[in-house]
Amino acid sequence: MDFLLDSLLSAILLAISLDPELLTIVGVSLKVSSSSTFIASLIGIPFGFLIAFSTFKGKRVLITCLNTLLALPTVTVGLLVYSFISRRSILGAWDLLYTQEAIIIGQTILIVPLVATYTISAISRLDDRYRKTALTLGANRVQTAFVILREARFGIAAAVIAAFGRVISEVGISMMIGGNAKGFTRTITTAMALEYDKGEFILAIALGFILLSLSFGINIIFNFVQGKGS
Repeated sequence: MDFLLDSLLSAILLAISLDPELLTIVGVSLKVSSSSTFIASLIGIPFGFLIAFSTFKGKRVLITCLNTLLALPTVTVGLLVYSFISRRSILGAWDLLYTQEAIIIGQTILIVPLVATYTISAISRLDDRYRKTALTLGANRVQTAFVILREARFGIAAAVIAAFGRVISEVGISMMIGGNAKGFTRTITTAMALEYDKGEFILAIALGFILLSLSFGINIIFNFVQGKGS
């Protein structure tokens, strides 16, 4: 018990002291997670909107597939991306393996279904009278789309926040295709795994404390945004 308390106290002091190595790790995590969330939002929000706003054969099947992909294991995504960017594969000449770009690609693939599914849910909950009223007032399809997006903005924002929370805490993709290179591709979760293997619990606990704080903050924002959209 004393060991745990001493380690926890040392970890808190390390986090408060803004240790350079710790800041580098957190910076890499925030950079790749923010980038992947931004790209996934650019893809997932329009994709989700088109599905929710359109009527076509197989729509329910497509939505079911997206819901299934929400449980996609990160190691599966890592393996898939690795098969395309490894040295002897199709994109091997691009030298993406063990780079931040590789992590961003993998994380983007992981959360596009999440953003799209949450966007579909947010738009589907809207009263259809918004669309009919906009059309009655002379709005074209693009203007109607903007009206619907504006009304669903809180639900869509919740989708983006949830996606960021998903990637900031993932470890499989970052480890498999990022390589856990110090100062370059080492994220919070991969550093925690490494420090645990080395028996260096103080840095691991400090990183865990920061990750827990980030997750807590993300959930507060997520619940606030969902509450605004209710």
